[in-house]
Amino acid sequence: MSHNHDGHDHDHDHDFDLDNTIVLIDEDETEHVFTVLEYLEVDEQLYAVLMPQDSEDEQAFIFKVEMDENGEEILMDIEDDEEFERIVAVLESDED
Repeated sequence: MSHNHDGHDHDHDHDFDLDNTIVLIDEDETEHVFTVLEYLEVDEQLYAVLMPQDSEDEQAFIFKVEMDENGEEILMDIEDDEEFERIVAVLESDED
């Protein structure tokens, strides 16, 4: 799994659907549909692993799940390389 910093805003609006899809709206108001592959908790922090539905390169995205001031979930990019590598290691160890 890989993480991609592709110009998306770090704070995403999102709408959850019952069939494990999520729609993220970027800073340009463009909608992107993702399939939620899994949620995982590492060191008491929740992360979401998402696969873009319109992508052919099979590249998943990992986002940190935070709560905003209204108690709503928001998805944040993982800025810290060590934190990201730790999450990837956990995901890869789960595949074995």
